[in-house]
Amino acid sequence: MAITAQLIGNKWKLLILRNLRMRPWRFNELQKSLEGISQKVLTQSLRSMEADGIIVRTVYAEVPPRVEYSLSELGDTMRPILDAMEK
Repeated sequence: MAITAQLIGNKWKLLILRNLRMRPWRFNELQKSLEGISQKVLTQSLRSMEADGIIVRTVYAEVPPRVEYSLSELGDTMRPILDAMEK
């Protein structure tokens, strides 16, 4: 539990994980869905979770560039915890 709490860290990360549990999201979609989050905090949270191995950042070589965020295998193992928290 302590490791999970440390990885989640704050309410924004928890809400990001809640969304990513459903499907991959683009940055702007996440920002619009998380009312009150600043671009800076969202960027920091995503980078931190990517560094921790919880999420995967996929860059598509398109014009304009497209980036999607999704749960990694480690992040997917947190799904039962997130489901229980939602209930």
